[in-house]
Amino acid sequence: MKGNILYMVLLLGLFSCRTNPKMHTDLNYMQNIEQVATEKSVEITSSTIQPGDQLVILVTAKDLDVVKPFNQNYSSSEVITTNSTAGGNTPNQGLTTVTGPTYIVDTNGNIDFPTLGKLNTSNKSLIQFKEELTQMLTKFIINPTVNLRLVNFKVTVLGEVNKQGDYTLANGHGTILNALGLAGDLTLYGKREDILIIRTENGQITHGKINLHDANLISSPYYNLKQGDAIIVSANKARNISAKQNPNTGIYLTAASIAISAVAIIVSLISK
Repeated sequence: MKGNILYMVLLLGLFSCRTNPKMHTDLNYMQNIEQVATEKSVEITSSTIQPGDQLVILVTAKDLDVVKPFNQNYSSSEVITTNSTAGGNTPNQGLTTVTGPTYIVDTNGNIDFPTLGKLNTSNKSLIQFKEELTQMLTKFIINPTVNLRLVNFKVTVLGEVNKQGDYTLANGHGTILNALGLAGDLTLYGKREDILIIRTENGQITHGKINLHDANLISSPYYNLKQGDAIIVSANKARNISAKQNPNTGIYLTAASIAISAVAIIVSLISK
């Protein structure tokens, strides 16, 4: 009797600690990076400027008086602070400061620029628009320098990550890895081989998927993020199984184990 009870206790302990092989998840990213890195180069695709974008444009030159009309109503004391963390909840982390007049792109893709008037940004990247603006300014300024920044480049990360939310990416550029890093990486329950990206650009909605296990993701058009991208990390089988289980199952197993152990001790004492 005593031996049977002790055997049951050990058996229960083994089953309660056993890892379900179906719940196993490979957590390693870009497993074939050595092969891919030597065969392919990453092509950085620039986002086009979108309605609602907040552009900071500062024109400089040797003669500061000449550029004043193009920096209308701007004071050097004006500073825009952006934070790369969701909602700016982490003080002084990822903070960047940008100075210059601010322009909001309207629904038609235009901004009202001092002296030059209405300028259209539609279907232009930051680099293209900067070059175009610089060329326009050469008619009025000798060797002008245009500093142009997009300060509200935001993406949204949802699902099985440690910190869901909206994130601002510095310099108007970032990759899927940058965004997931800001979100504190995936949880153990995140489905790493099936990351969904939803993109809205020029009024069109598209979507694509990325497999973090495969280094070929660097060739995906969704590797380099664009303004307003939504990144959704779905749950793996382990999360789905866990969600279906009674949350008190672990407590019940522990209680049963303790009860059986107590019975075994009592039987052992009685048999002596």
